[in-house]
Amino acid sequence: MTLYSQSHSPYARKTIVFAHEAGLADRIAVVDHETSPTNRNPEVFAVNPLGKVPVLMTPEAGAIFDSLVICDYLDGLHGGPRLIPIAGKPRWQALRLHAVAQGQCDAGIALRWETARRPEHLRYPPLSEGQTTKLVASYDLLEQAEAFDEPVHIGHIGLATALAWLEFRALPDFRAGRPRLTRWYETFSQRPSMRATAYHGETQDGPAQPAIAG
Repeated sequence: MTLYSQSHSPYARKTIVFAHEAGLADRIAVVDHETSPTNRNPEVFAVNPLGKVPVLMTPEAGAIFDSLVICDYLDGLHGGPRLIPIAGKPRWQALRLHAVAQGQCDAGIALRWETARRPEHLRYPPLSEGQTTKLVASYDLLEQAEAFDEPVHIGHIGLATALAWLEFRALPDFRAGRPRLTRWYETFSQRPSMRATAYHGETQDGPAQPAIAG
């Protein structure tokens, strides 16, 4: 299988960490592609009409996207415990935590547009303030949530990669005044799947050649 990825995408990293946790990383070739809403990447558009990564190229199902769908597909390929619980309370707890993490990434990306990427004269401060409010509220919720017990599931993976990306991009700090969330994050970050997939690189709005990643 081939994964169209991006070395600084939280959505892409989530799928790679998931593959490591599922014992499937050695079956996937990761190809980095720069994507931007202001500069079309034709190779990505050829397999995903939304022009976004990650995209997993599979032998029997063709191109699969988005990140949660990719993780669900991978979860059916290994013989270990399911990382997306099949039913009942564990499933909804895992998916709910994943939804919070996904929302953090969405809010963080929108905040970056309003504070760093959009030309300054086009920025709208109330929008950046609104996205910041979402992030802070999600941090506070997680600090008060039930302990993130094992076994590892999609919610843990999504949250760890989201928090790592928010820190990588120097977005609103989730650590200050949140010792429980901080301890969990620091512990999860020591997992081999996280240590093998650290973020690097910067967003490129110009065309770039794909490169095989590690």
